[in-house]
Amino acid sequence: MARTARSLHARKKRRKILKQAKGYRGTKNSSYKRAKEQVWKSGVYAYEGRKQRKRDFRSLWIQRINAGAREHGLSYSQLIHGLKLAEIDLDRKILADLAATEPDAFGAIVAQAQNALNGDPVQRRIEVERKPEEPRKQEPAPMQATGALVEAEASTEAEASAENTSTVDDTDAAERKAEESDVEKASGDEES
Repeated sequence: MARTARSLHARKKRRKILKQAKGYRGTKNSSYKRAKEQVWKSGVYAYEGRKQRKRDFRSLWIQRINAGAREHGLSYSQLIHGLKLAEIDLDRKILADLAATEPDAFGAIVAQAQNALNGDPVQRRIEVERKPEEPRKQEPAPMQATGALVEAEASTEAEASAENTSTVDDTDAAERKAEESDVEKASGDEES
């Protein structure tokens, strides 16, 4: 049988392992034998770490939800039980985000859970007003428009917004008159 020269592939394999072991301490970054062992062990740690990260995040979310629930007088377990009774299906990631960033919305959800725990009927619609975000600073455009052009654009925008508000007011007034006439007709039919 003919002899196979595999130096190219062997060297390529070794180079790959040594590249993965770059930055390891001692001879683990230069000796192929030690590097191979450490890269294998690092893969084991990474596999376990991917599982552990999911546990760590769930634990963090539970802590945030618990802190938010305690502000409203409930414990974490009472809140989760109340949410199940209220048939609110939000996962812990979303609840933790709401507790940290949207305390008003989280408070409304906690109120729903408290109502469900007390046996009160569950309200299906939650109205939450969001605080307007601060406007972003706009960078100047590369080419500046002339003053007349800017004024013309501003006047057309003002006219367009005035037309939109007037048409909305006209339609609202027409709808109110139609409802009033329907009510008068209904009351006139009942009298006769």
